[in-house]
Amino acid sequence: MNSHIKESLENLDLKIKLCFLDMGVFPEDRKIPLDVLTNMWSERHDIDEETAFSFVLRLSDKNLLTLVKNPRFGDLHTGYYDVFVTQHDVLRDLAIYMTNCVEVNRRERLLMPKRELKLPREWERNKDEPFDAKIVSIHTGEMNEMDWFDMELPKAEVLILNFSSENYFLPPFIGKMGKLRALVIINNGMSQARLHGFSVFTNLAKLRSLWLERVHVVPELFSSTIPLINLHKLHLIFCKINKSFEQTTLDISHIFPSLSELTIDHCDDLVELNSSVCGMTSLNSLSITNCPRIIGLPKNLSSLQSLERLRLYACPELKSLPVEVCELPCLKYIDISQCVSLSSFPEEIGKLRTLEKIDMRECSLWGLPSSIDALESLCHVICDERILPMWEEVKEMVPGLCIEAAEKCFNLDWLDE
Repeated sequence: MNSHIKESLENLDLKIKLCFLDMGVFPEDRKIPLDVLTNMWSERHDIDEETAFSFVLRLSDKNLLTLVKNPRFGDLHTGYYDVFVTQHDVLRDLAIYMTNCVEVNRRERLLMPKRELKLPREWERNKDEPFDAKIVSIHTGEMNEMDWFDMELPKAEVLILNFSSENYFLPPFIGKMGKLRALVIINNGMSQARLHGFSVFTNLAKLRSLWLERVHVVPELFSSTIPLINLHKLHLIFCKINKSFEQTTLDISHIFPSLSELTIDHCDDLVELNSSVCGMTSLNSLSITNCPRIIGLPKNLSSLQSLERLRLYACPELKSLPVEVCELPCLKYIDISQCVSLSSFPEEIGKLRTLEKIDMRECSLWGLPSSIDALESLCHVICDERILPMWEEVKEMVPGLCIEAAEKCFNLDWLDE
């Protein structure tokens, strides 16, 4: 082992060292979304997301991973949605080597070092005995129902499925993973994949985090399950919604009664959000970003009495915010950046006495309602230079308000993902 790497590892706290070893579960040469990483660590090591992010910074300082994009440090409201992590192949190989030093059934992390057509033969040879793994990472191409063999994974808390295909049958053994807390399904193909075998969701009573990327989110994925009563975080990235979040017959609040974070990103067929989303009274963060067709939000948005963060970044067809937004008693952060068709705030926006930050860069607002002066908690606004003078007038009425003029930041970097 390189002496510098060895010294870096020896100086790490035990829990941070375990997080470093967890990095081996991700495919080589891939950008790892920061949310996936911090969610995994949170569920695996019983830490909050702020602590998990501090671990990222610690490992980055030690050159044991790389932050691809810089987050807005210290900003508790925006989250770290656009930040990615990478790891050098040598470091990943080291993590895999340290993990695989014990026999396969006793490993804490069961992973495939590289993409293969089928599951490893080593796993199949040992399938008659339960595996102790708490993290399982599978990286294949297309998988049919008959391509899977049965596995006992009674201790697994995190399952990461990476594949590249247009069709993918979910592993039947997921249904027996009673301790599963985080499920990540990522299709690395060029188009959205169709998932099959949804019945495995029926037994995931302890699932807390679900990440779906480049898949068709068909109604059967949700309607075929019992309520995921412990699911707190749902991420839909580059997915085809296929009316799952539009149709009025599907009660999303019943399926996800405990959801606190809903993120919908780069879902280009989302036009309207199912109004039953507003029945998720525990929702703390609603993020709808890079959705080019969405035209509006539900009128009953005021039902989200716990909502603190509302992100509507890069939704160019969104023309207005419902006045019900002004009835959200806990709202702290609004992001309407790159909502180029949005012409005004609701007149009653001054009712948002808890609002602390507004991000409205590259937004088309031409004026501010008179009630804006009543935003007594507002401390930070990011806007274009064009609208800066209007906010300077507000600054005289709102003590401590910081106004930041932003440069244009629109780019198409996401196309390279």
